[in-house]
Amino acid sequence: MPHILIVEDETIIRSALRRLLERNQYQVSEAGSVQEAQERFSIPSFDLIVSDLRLPGAPGTELIKLGQGKPVLIMTSYASLRSAVDSMKMGAVDYIAKPFDHDEMLQAVSRILRDRQTLQSMQAERAATAKTASGDKSGPDNSNGEIGIIGSCPQMQDMYSKIRKVAPTDSNVLIQGESGTGKELVARALHNLSRRAKAPMISVNCAAIPESLIESELFGHEKGAFTGASAGRAGLVEAADGGTLFLDEIGELPLEAQARLLRVLQEGEIRRVGSVQSQKVDVRLIAATHRDLKSLAKVGQFREDLYYRLHVIALKLPALRERGADVNEIANAFLARQSLKAGRNDLRFAPDAEQAIRHYSWPGNVRELENAVERAVILCESPDISAELLGIDIELSDLDVNEFIGLAPQTSGSSSSTAGEPTEDLSLEDYFQHFVLEHQDHMTETELARKLGVSRKCLWERRQRLGIPRRKTGVASET
Repeated sequence: MPHILIVEDETIIRSALRRLLERNQYQVSEAGSVQEAQERFSIPSFDLIVSDLRLPGAPGTELIKLGQGKPVLIMTSYASLRSAVDSMKMGAVDYIAKPFDHDEMLQAVSRILRDRQTLQSMQAERAATAKTASGDKSGPDNSNGEIGIIGSCPQMQDMYSKIRKVAPTDSNVLIQGESGTGKELVARALHNLSRRAKAPMISVNCAAIPESLIESELFGHEKGAFTGASAGRAGLVEAADGGTLFLDEIGELPLEAQARLLRVLQEGEIRRVGSVQSQKVDVRLIAATHRDLKSLAKVGQFREDLYYRLHVIALKLPALRERGADVNEIANAFLARQSLKAGRNDLRFAPDAEQAIRHYSWPGNVRELENAVERAVILCESPDISAELLGIDIELSDLDVNEFIGLAPQTSGSSSSTAGEPTEDLSLEDYFQHFVLEHQDHMTETELARKLGVSRKCLWERRQRLGIPRRKTGVASET
């Protein structure tokens, strides 16, 4: 269980944060100042330090040095971005602005601990590699532990190979793939395996920042540059100096901001909004998009020169539906994580849930899968998680005919063409109708849906479309 130190002088905030972290399976110690933390604890023994910036006596950034390499997450409500930039230049791993959302804090803590584990695995692997450099190294290396991404299908193995080759360079990288496929995970792997791993990685969702503010957020501004600019402010590109800048959904970046970004890539310098002075920056750019930037460039919606600057190395993430058995491997990893958070170690997917997970198209990709598993864990009252709890609708066309037919139970005393032994030329729609009519007298709607590998909602919709009324008598009438 990760051990976290909270250093915060406001008792209410410190207690609330401790309870939040303890509810999510973290071991927590606390102190009201840097001096108290030094007196009571061995600071390097913690897995993570979460500290307020402004503390009585020494500032929270002192813990960066005292932690001897342990990650420090800084909380600040004073001139947020300026303070954050300064803290990260001093070695803080990340910052979070107060007041913070609970989910935001948990995500930050989880990400930092995961990145640290990935870095440790990478260092251990490098040490082992160096130790056995003269030994036999025949056969492919399929390890992806240092990359921190789950999956072993051929497409992902090719992706891991490219990540290992690209990461040590300073080349710009464009990550392409549908929403929810894990583009930020690839960006973090590239950063963690690069020579910039100890410097900050600044992530920016270009679609989440209003168009009127995007240039100021990225490149900073001078006092009086526009209405409301009461003080100068550093931008996120400047905060990433020496490290990596990850621009997610770069296809949403306005053309004016694209021109400024191009200057960063060409000249290695930025100029704040309202300033006449330029300053040098050293950043490695990783961009991601689900859009076709080349097509956008052809119609003038994306700068063609910027596209070719970004397209030095292109990595294409496959959609989850294209990754075969990876989907079940990922689902089980999510189940293990959610089970730990819920304090339950007896949960498992029922056979119908495993079938549903494997055959659902997952339009929301990994993000949708994670949400479905979390929902199922919350709602599950028994050790077996059914397909219905996942809240997904499996279309019959998503299933292979033979696999689908194999879901039907063998019924005793049935004659030639039963639901368990359909004719070879029976269509899926015919099979559905045949199976429901054959079994609805002695099976509930839930049981019918489970045997068919669909949700109850999907079963109801298909009844309506095919004109199959529900029986009002017998076991099939559920209230």
